[in-house]
Amino acid sequence: MGLSAGIPLHARDRAPPRRADDPQPAPARLRGRKGRGHGYRLIAVCILLWLVFGTGLFAETIRIATYAAPLSRDGPGLLLRDILEGDEQSAAASEVVREIAPDILVLTDFDYDANAAALRAFGELAGGFDHHFALRPNAGLATGLDLDGNGRPGEARDAQGYGRFAGDGGLAILSRWSVDTDNVQDFSALLWRDLPGARLPRLDGDPFFSAEAEGIQRLSSTGHWIVPIAAPGGRISLLVSSATPPVFDGPEDRNGLRNRDELRLWEALLDGGIGEAPEGHYAFTGNTNLDPRDGEGSSAAMAAFLARGDIQDPRPESAGAAAAGDPNDTANWQDPVPGNLRVSYVLPSADWTVLRSGVFWPTAGSSGATLLGRDGNRAGPHRLVWVDVSR
Repeated sequence: MGLSAGIPLHARDRAPPRRADDPQPAPARLRGRKGRGHGYRLIAVCILLWLVFGTGLFAETIRIATYAAPLSRDGPGLLLRDILEGDEQSAAASEVVREIAPDILVLTDFDYDANAAALRAFGELAGGFDHHFALRPNAGLATGLDLDGNGRPGEARDAQGYGRFAGDGGLAILSRWSVDTDNVQDFSALLWRDLPGARLPRLDGDPFFSAEAEGIQRLSSTGHWIVPIAAPGGRISLLVSSATPPVFDGPEDRNGLRNRDELRLWEALLDGGIGEAPEGHYAFTGNTNLDPRDGEGSSAAMAAFLARGDIQDPRPESAGAAAAGDPNDTANWQDPVPGNLRVSYVLPSADWTVLRSGVFWPTAGSSGATLLGRDGNRAGPHRLVWVDVSR
């Protein structure tokens, strides 16, 4: 399997699934005037059935997307309020999702609430998804300690992951198909020090964390999940995470090292060093906050991950990013620092056939540009990334 040639200019350039009330093709006539004609037609029908059902030639296209639109707010419940009141930014994000119409969508900056009220409301606004999934993130989970070492415990940077309240900016999934919740793997509670090959921060040659802090500090700033989806043709496993930005720290490089190790967790899992690697088709989906060429953090680590033999990098492009300098970028940040970067990814496993891919970033004046507003950031600086795959 691998990449197929040809990328359409528009993300919606794919055949829609046939509905039950659509006109059906007329059945082939099997009766001929002679027995030989009947036999030829029967053979032809058998070959056609084998092509359709035996080879997967006409397997259903599945669109997987990830979106880091900033659907987080200053306090619990405010995101739901904004969605219900028609807040411009959340409405714009939902319009982008409707435009791309993914089958599976991973949101990487979405406030968590126990009843998933905001997630269900956004899903309805974004075109309707029958299924949703979210777990309480590490973001905003209080520790009671001064983890960042500034002498003021209880601040946003002292939580297990940066957060002003419990659930601030979590992970969420919307799907056309059901989630196999009984077989979800959640690595979010893994202590940083327990990751094979972990590199914890040090300052002036000594450990940056106290023994007490090291004993509770989790690796995941938001979460690391493997989520099975009951898609047509068999299960799809989503490898989902959103890493801390490798900035906003000091000489100890706390966030830079943590960002690298959040990616290392997936490397360890796929290499058999931790947990149970997914069986069958899977896709890595999320925000690593790492660009393979530019920006802060370990670009070399991201480039090495993209070069793995067990995943594919479709290298999705957009005209808007190309006009700004790099066609693969997924975030429209202010120049010169940090500038536009590629930080959001959908990376199918090697056994998929990748049909097409893209980033929703139209150029000014083109179709769809109004969804992003005059400054291009009506829905936020991040762009939705999508990939079409088939088995």
